[in-house]
Amino acid sequence: MGSLALKNITKSFGKVEVIKGIDLEVEDGEFVIFVGPSGCGKSTLLRIIAGLEDASDGTIEIDGAGVTATPPSKRGIAMVFQTYALYPHLTVRDNMSLGLKQAKRPPAQIAERVDVATKMLSLEPYLERRPAELSGGQRQRVAIGRAVVRKPKLFLFDEPLSNLDAALRVNTRLEIARLHRELGATMIYVTHDQTEAMTLADRIVVLNGGRIEQIGTPMELYNNPANLFVAGFIGSPQMNFIDAGDLGREDARTIGIRPEHIAVGSEKGDIAGRVSHVEHLGADTNVYLDCGEAGLICVRLFGEHQFEIDSMLNARFDPSRIYRFDGEGKAIR
Repeated sequence: MGSLALKNITKSFGKVEVIKGIDLEVEDGEFVIFVGPSGCGKSTLLRIIAGLEDASDGTIEIDGAGVTATPPSKRGIAMVFQTYALYPHLTVRDNMSLGLKQAKRPPAQIAERVDVATKMLSLEPYLERRPAELSGGQRQRVAIGRAVVRKPKLFLFDEPLSNLDAALRVNTRLEIARLHRELGATMIYVTHDQTEAMTLADRIVVLNGGRIEQIGTPMELYNNPANLFVAGFIGSPQMNFIDAGDLGREDARTIGIRPEHIAVGSEKGDIAGRVSHVEHLGADTNVYLDCGEAGLICVRLFGEHQFEIDSMLNARFDPSRIYRFDGEGKAIR
């Protein structure tokens, strides 16, 4: 269907190098997500795969064939953008079929593919509407349907949910996951939202400053982060980091502990802190403790809990879930 290989991909804009030697292999049918902070190079890398940007160096292969110099229309890819990119004067049906018409596909084939995609994405009631008559979620489904009808080797998604509200993001995320299962297609997806990455990806590629920090399954990254950056980026609320010296430890430079692996109470623990803020989320309660020189730590407790602001609590760390990092920020296994 659509394997992908990137070999030593670099990209510079003038003297600024934004992609710094990326090597990556994506297997046929895999769902791979690029995550990282703004400016890390994830969207640029996606555009290089699509052919919308030229790599400064390196090679790109799709299904084992080199496509580095191949124009976008010949690469066998379909891209879903953040902004939908629908033609406002065309109906849903015409938006979905336009690419096939331009490729001079037979009308019967076009009708069949549009029908399949329409049913898959529950768009039957909207086929004769124009984009202005659709909600944001419906427009994004049309954009996805337009990609589906092309039967590409690779689906490329560039932050497709960022313009949707919270409820629509969840629903559309579920639709994309179902679509991947039904099509068995290779998908590359860019997001800054680590929740999307954790819930959708077969593998996550964590990017930072134009380089790959770590590649792995969601739970591999969550349970075995390679360094401080990955440990802090994956997981919400993010991992707490404490100078090992503040805990009287000499086996690391920095100690990491996730909020859900901390218990609080009046009995002596690993560190004491003053309650500075409490977030009541219904299913969870996040408690923020001001631990002086050790800084602010977050404790995530299941269920509803009441704590007085400025009260003192002792925090106990689960010893089996403590992470250690050296002076360069690398994980100590």
